Amino acid sequence: MRLTPAGRFGSAELRLAMAAPRPAAGLTSEWRLVDGLRTHTRRGPDPGTDAPPVVLVHGLAVSHRYLTPLAVALAETHQVYVPDLPGFGLTAHPRGAYDVRRHAAHLAAWLTAYGLPPVCLLGHSFGAEVAAALAAGHPEAVRALVLAGPTSDPAARSRRAQFGRWLVDVLRESPLQAPILARDVWNARPWRVLATLSHSVHNTIEADLVRITAPTLVVTGARDPVVPGAWRTEAARLVPDAGLAVVPRAAHNVVTTAPTAVADAIRQLLAPTLVNG
Repeated sequence: MRLTPAGRFGSAELRLAMAAPRPAAGLTSEWRLVDGLRTHTRRGPDPGTDAPPVVLVHGLAVSHRYLTPLAVALAETHQVYVPDLPGFGLTAHPRGAYDVRRHAAHLAAWLTAYGLPPVCLLGHSFGAEVAAALAAGHPEAVRALVLAGPTSDPAARSRRAQFGRWLVDVLRESPLQAPILARDVWNARPWRVLATLSHSVHNTIEADLVRITAPTLVVTGARDPVVPGAWRTEAARLVPDAGLAVVPRAAHNVVTTAPTAVADAIRQLLAPTLVNG
């Protein structure tokens, strides 16, 4: 799939990302009790279409904030939901740091709380691990799946290796993303970030990828050092029904710096399912 190159992440996008819980660009915040935890969700307006809802799942150390550009890009055609995982963003802190399975179980309970039909589920980075686990364990809940920059590459499955790749990625990202990361790490607390990184590198996403039955797209940035070419190709190969899309000039945070390209890829992925009902 050919995608347009990554664009610019500027001050307007930064202000929008940091707006919650205030309404902005049609996005609003709400909280629901999910498995005893007060869970925050950034939600888009109902566009009044027949398209399935899209749920965006954030990555390690971050929250709904950096996914805001993608939520806005999708809002014209889809009802968009961006929940904060337990302990991150504006969601309450549970005791301890959840591993991939507990996050996936919480997300499944979140879907039940909202009473949503089968959704298009996008997970980015660590969120792709959570999304893959949910899609593998609850296929009835997932109409289509997007794995954006999925971690972690088996060739670098350690905290040191992942942190080293992240440092390289920082040099390739827009510097205006830094305030979002600082706010999100402050909300989550550094110890939770480190504990979740440990859960990530001990999770074998491959075991979930081979069990996925939903139409799937793996999307990455061409300059993503966290998800290099060999791993993105292997991740797409492991899913029985998966495509691969690479965004030129984008690094790991492709969902932030190339929201239009990713939104268009999601619409293309869903087009056959809409035709077939």
